[in-house]
Amino acid sequence: QVQLVESGGGLVQAGGSLRLSCAASRSIFSFNNMGWYRQAPGKQRELVAIIFKSGYINYAYSVKGRFTISRDNAENQVYLQMNSLKPEDTAVYHCNANVPMMGDYWGQGTQVTVSA
Repeated sequence: QVQLVESGGGLVQAGGSLRLSCAASRSIFSFNNMGWYRQAPGKQRELVAIIFKSGYINYAYSVKGRFTISRDNAENQVYLQMNSLKPEDTAVYHCNANVPMMGDYWGQGTQVTVSA
């Protein structure tokens, strides 16, 4: 089992920044990938950013140039630095981990609200 705990969400004005953290209950070194997804009210969950064990990174088109994902294997954490936030970034942000031989794990999520 893997537990993922997100933190760092909150209320921010448009143009502001937030840094989300995702702490894993065990070493993330062997994880195939870790990512951030978000779900806004009435919408499906969507990929925001994902980082693979190889270091390859992919972003949703809507956040490219504004968000940065990173991982710290020593701290067993993944981060999402979000700059130039827009009201349309408002959502619950969930951390995801794909673990070899075990599958996908999800955190409970952290609310991000961007006011106009």
